[in-house]
Amino acid sequence: MIVLTGSAFPQEKDRALELGCGSGFFLLNLIQAGVARRGSVTDLSPGMVNVATRNGKNLGLDYETTAIVFKRLGIEVEWQFLPWKRCLSMLETGQADGALDIFHSDERDATLLYPIEPLSDVEFVMFYANDRPHPFRQFEDLKGLTIGTSPGYLYSPDFSESTLFTREPAPTHEANFGKLLRGRIDLLITDRRVGQHLLDQLNIRDQITENPTVISRQSQYLAVRRNAGMDLLVARFGAELKRFKREPAYAELSARYGAAPVDAVPLGNASASRKTVEQQESSAQ
Repeated sequence: MIVLTGSAFPQEKDRALELGCGSGFFLLNLIQAGVARRGSVTDLSPGMVNVATRNGKNLGLDYETTAIVFKRLGIEVEWQFLPWKRCLSMLETGQADGALDIFHSDERDATLLYPIEPLSDVEFVMFYANDRPHPFRQFEDLKGLTIGTSPGYLYSPDFSESTLFTREPAPTHEANFGKLLRGRIDLLITDRRVGQHLLDQLNIRDQITENPTVISRQSQYLAVRRNAGMDLLVARFGAELKRFKREPAYAELSARYGAAPVDAVPLGNASASRKTVEQQESSAQ
């Protein structure tokens, strides 16, 4: 782990290039520490360049919103961009004070505090191939089908234990869409924004359709460890976040990241839509 602070690099550069970028987190830390305004990446593996690019976009709306709110509160924050499992480990061991874009879960209430106001909402939907369409409105419509599950998500019993359909995991989102195009699965489920981004990234928008039925909605939060004084911080953050969301500046920021409202149809018989899926690793911004 590398920790960077602005004071260690007094002269900001216009651009930085990371060779052998991997996930791109080192470059992201340079940018957020004020070392460089912009960055470029290269790697022997085109796939790793895609990963680094996606990680950069994932900072997006929620990161900028959080940074603005903390600045208004007069609180300095040191940002580190790391794999999600490592973030959770650092929270558990006290090496980090908080985490961005985390879902609320009852299991974490003993160690984490959440503001009353979420940063954003994630919608989980399904996609199907245009030459093998499977539009649906409720789980019963999926009987006998095979659904590809996205990596980094832990699904709750009403989805993962259903006997109506078969779940087939994939190692990556890209692999999941490839299986859908080849007819190895009938549909796939993922975060709406991740799916829409991949349709453009993989140049398959004319071959894949998003089903409008929303399987579940989950709110993403800034969560902090239960330490002395953190309850006051969470209260202040939540109030300021709510205030900022009502301002034109937030609407402009949201529009820049394409976070405009979308028309969606709720799942016909979802008994607990907010708990249909628990995200283990943030994949969208």
